[in-house]
Amino acid sequence: MQPNRNRIALFFSLLAVIAGIVLIVWLVPRLSTLFSSQRPAGQVGYDSSTVRAEVLEILETGQITLGERPQRYQVFTARVLEGNFAGQIVEIEYGLQQIRPNDADVRPGEQVLISVGVRPDGQIVAFFTDFIRIGSILQLFLIFVLFSVLIGGWKGLRGLLGIALSLIVIVAYIIPQILAGKNPVLVSIIGSFGFLAVSLYIVYGWTLKTHAAVLGMLIALVITGALAWVSINFTRLSGFGDENVMFLAQMTATPIDMRGLLLGGMIIGALGVLDDLVISQSSAVFELHGANPALSLGFLYRRAMNIGRDHVAATVNTLVLAYAGASLPMLLMFSLNNQNPGLLLNLNFIAEEVVRTLVGSIGLFASVPITTALACLAAVYAHRMGKWRRWLGPETGTEEHSHFH
Repeated sequence: MQPNRNRIALFFSLLAVIAGIVLIVWLVPRLSTLFSSQRPAGQVGYDSSTVRAEVLEILETGQITLGERPQRYQVFTARVLEGNFAGQIVEIEYGLQQIRPNDADVRPGEQVLISVGVRPDGQIVAFFTDFIRIGSILQLFLIFVLFSVLIGGWKGLRGLLGIALSLIVIVAYIIPQILAGKNPVLVSIIGSFGFLAVSLYIVYGWTLKTHAAVLGMLIALVITGALAWVSINFTRLSGFGDENVMFLAQMTATPIDMRGLLLGGMIIGALGVLDDLVISQSSAVFELHGANPALSLGFLYRRAMNIGRDHVAATVNTLVLAYAGASLPMLLMFSLNNQNPGLLLNLNFIAEEVVRTLVGSIGLFASVPITTALACLAAVYAHRMGKWRRWLGPETGTEEHSHFH
């Protein structure tokens, strides 16, 4: 019976891979509407005057003090590569009148982002905006792909497909649906569970281990969403804690439920860590059961929970540190101003981060016993599933062909 299960598992695993590829192919054309230059009225990105330019020559380099801070400055010429001023050669001062964010100098031959405009007297003026980092990011991504394939092998390659699917669903489905005025909570739950479920089957195959992880993730996701909804209402958060949300409200012609957007962000933010927890816990259960199939349900659950407690404690610590690290500049600013910590916690944007961390952590805590229980039930009582057993695949997909039940 085991070879038959392996064939069924292989069929459904390939089906998940094909479904992922088809979904990516279906969603990719929809990216054009999100990144096209012709955006709907009221929906704008970079300012229309921001264009690419090629640095031609460095005219002057020196040292200057701005705001009691010494810094380097450069004066250079650049050729505008796009927009209404394409082909124009402009002179740009970088660091002469504004504080530079870093000490990186522009180099002749490289492309940068500049803002170009016209004065009332008709003179064209240009200002340095930022460096173009696409090439560097692409090189880092290729290194990431190389390590993923070399170390992860075929599973690493499938993991890359899962990552691509996740990002494309977020960009091509979740974001456009929210911008169209749909319920951010419903859109986030449907999109997130959809791409994560497919991603788990793509990476780990059609197995009992994956079924338990997917079901545990769904239950934990619903609990996290419900808890986030209660917490947002309980703490009276408005959803306008982030300044980007304020810009979004001004830039979009379609009304967006900002509290729902905050809730959707909490759900998606917890998913990455939730994905890791549920599959790790389910895998631990089936490995313990595989090492000793005679373990009782209660004993197996207690042993697996010992692993889960260690894992979730480290994961929550990672989650808190990640939020603290992202908020470090803000924390430093408030420390310099000697603000009252009690007052700070009442500020909307700080309260949002605190609630986000607490809700995400509680959701992670809930996922461990739920997934552990489901995996233990599936492992111990797999032989009682009757005719359904053959369609659910092997336990983990790693059993030896000589292992029969």
